[in-house]
Amino acid sequence: MAIDTRGEAADRPSKPTGRPAKKRTSPALFYRQVVAELRKVIWPTRKDLISYTTVVLVFVVIMVGIVAGIDALLTKGVLAVFG
Repeated sequence: MAIDTRGEAADRPSKPTGRPAKKRTSPALFYRQVVAELRKVIWPTRKDLISYTTVVLVFVVIMVGIVAGIDALLTKGVLAVFG
């Protein structure tokens, strides 16, 4: 079954959804909505932020160590096999 991509058939949606088309909001309304959402956010305290940052940095250092170790082992293995 071919789909007509030209003419009137292409302009009409294939199935009516029953919903009105979404309208774009103005930049001012968007800004007001963003500010309203940011007021709902529970911001972390300085102590929480330092704690979260430390946890992330420790995790990243551990993962770098694991990946570097696996890379070193694979490098030695490849060099041993292919010399």
